[in-house]
Amino acid sequence: MLAGLDIIFLTLSTAEFIIGMLGNVFIGLVNSSGWVKNREISLVDFILTCLEISRISQLLVSSFESFMMGLSPPFYSTHKLAKPVTLLWRITNHLSIWFTTCLSIFYLFKIAQFSHSLFLWLRWRMNRVVIAILVFSLFILLFDLLLLETFNDFFLNIHAMDESNLTLYINESKTSYIKTLVLGRLVLLSFSNIIPIVLSLTSLLLLFLSLVKHIRNLKLNSMGSRDFSMQAHKKAIKMVVSFLFLFTVHFLSIQLSNWILFLFWNNKSVKFIMLAVYIFPSGHSLILILGNSRLRQTALNVLWYLKSSLKREKPISSLQINLPEPFQ
Repeated sequence: MLAGLDIIFLTLSTAEFIIGMLGNVFIGLVNSSGWVKNREISLVDFILTCLEISRISQLLVSSFESFMMGLSPPFYSTHKLAKPVTLLWRITNHLSIWFTTCLSIFYLFKIAQFSHSLFLWLRWRMNRVVIAILVFSLFILLFDLLLLETFNDFFLNIHAMDESNLTLYINESKTSYIKTLVLGRLVLLSFSNIIPIVLSLTSLLLLFLSLVKHIRNLKLNSMGSRDFSMQAHKKAIKMVVSFLFLFTVHFLSIQLSNWILFLFWNNKSVKFIMLAVYIFPSGHSLILILGNSRLRQTALNVLWYLKSSLKREKPISSLQINLPEPFQ
C-alpha cells in the first residue's frame, strides 16, 4: 500500500508531466505541420522542434523515475535501474539546455543591431554558428557521461547496503567521498552548466545594450518611443530572462536533490524537491507558446475550437427544464 506522501508525490508528478507534455507536444506538432506544409524549415523552427523532442524524452524519463521512486524505491536501487535512467535523463537534460541556449543565441543574432565586423560575420553565418555550438556540446556531453559513470557506481554501491552498513560506510569514507564529490560536481558544473549560462547571459547583455542603443537613436532622431524593433528587443530579453530564471531553479533543485537523496534516501519527504525539476521542461514550453505569435495564435484557435465544440454538445444535465412555479 502506498503512503499518503507517496500518493501526493505521484499525483503532483503526474500533473506536472501532463502539463509539460501538452505544451511540448503542441509546439512539436505546430512546427512539424509547418515543415510538412512548406517543405522547408527555418532555423528557429528546427531549434524549437529539436528542443521539444529532447524535452518530451526528458519528461518521459523523469516520469518513469518518479514512479519508480514513489512505488518501490528499493526495487529502483537494488536492480540498478537508476543507472540507465540517470544516463538517459542526463542526455535529454543536456540537449534541452543546449538547444535552449541556441535559441537565446538565435534571438541575439536575429534582433540585436551592432556594426562590429565580428558580430556581422557571425550573423551572416548564423546557421553554421548554431551547428558548431551543438557539435561542441556533444563533446561536453561525452566528457560529462564519463564522469557520471563513476558517480553512478559510487552512488549505487552505497545505497545497495542496508541502513546500518550505509552509516558505517559513510563514516569510514567521509573524507574521501567529500573530496571526490566536490571535485566531480565542480567539473560537471563547469562543463555542463557554466558554458550555457555564460552564453545566455552574454546574449542577454548584448540584447540589452542593443536595446539601449536603439532607444538612444530614436531619441536623437525625434522618433516615437515604440516601434517593432523595440518590441522585438523587449520580447527577446523576456524570453532569455525566463530561460535563465527557470534554469536556475532547475539546476538548484537537481543539486539539492542529489545531496539530500544521498544522505536521506529513506526519507520520503525529500522526494518532493525533485518536483522542481519539472519546472524547466514544463514551464518554459508555456513561455515559448506565449512568446511566439504563431504558436500563441494557434493555441487560441485550438482553445476556441474546443470551447465551441463543448457548447454544441451540451450534456442533458445542462439543459434548462421548465418546472412549475412552486418547484422553481
